[in-house]
Amino acid sequence: MSAPAANCPNCGAPVTFRWSSAVQTTCEFCHSILVRTDVDLKKVGEVSDLPPDASPIQIGTEGIYQNKAFVVIGRIIYEYEQGSWNEWHVVYNDSSSGWLSDAQLEYDVSWLSKPSDPLPASAYKGLKCQWNSKSYEVTSITKAHYKGVQGELPFQYWDKSDVLFADLRTTDGGFATIDYTEHPPLLFLGQPVEFDDLHFKNLRLFEGWS
Repeated sequence: MSAPAANCPNCGAPVTFRWSSAVQTTCEFCHSILVRTDVDLKKVGEVSDLPPDASPIQIGTEGIYQNKAFVVIGRIIYEYEQGSWNEWHVVYNDSSSGWLSDAQLEYDVSWLSKPSDPLPASAYKGLKCQWNSKSYEVTSITKAHYKGVQGELPFQYWDKSDVLFADLRTTDGGFATIDYTEHPPLLFLGQPVEFDDLHFKNLRLFEGWS
């Protein structure tokens, strides 16, 4: 999962990738947002101060999902009317990657999926969709504001502002998100999970959390 180290083009600090397929990372020293080219790192922006975070998950947290070990290597932070949430980028022990949504003590794991048919250009509550022979229904539409990034991501993601997501569920507990931050939109399929079922290690410790 490791990749050769490089140096930040802004401050010269060492930058080490946990995942060889990472496209973007942030410098831990100067908070520059860095994008990998063929041989170099390019500064494309800078992360402002991140909002307060009550999650015990952090970069470097390890866990297990469906007998596959994973490590958290990055995140995207959003704010919305109920507060904020993290989309943690996780890499599994087979070098595949996915996402762990962490919002108000609710957790979902998901993976980027390529639907056979184009995704709806817009969504509304009650809209029904079908993927992989399963029927999904839109249960919520969330307007959010991009607040920042941290760590390694599988794509460039740093110049967003207001974003829109449609969350869908199946009758048997399946989960999906249509991400309208991109054109065409992106589809993520997954499952809701319980915190304890992920068998976390290396959590962030702070007062009030046990």
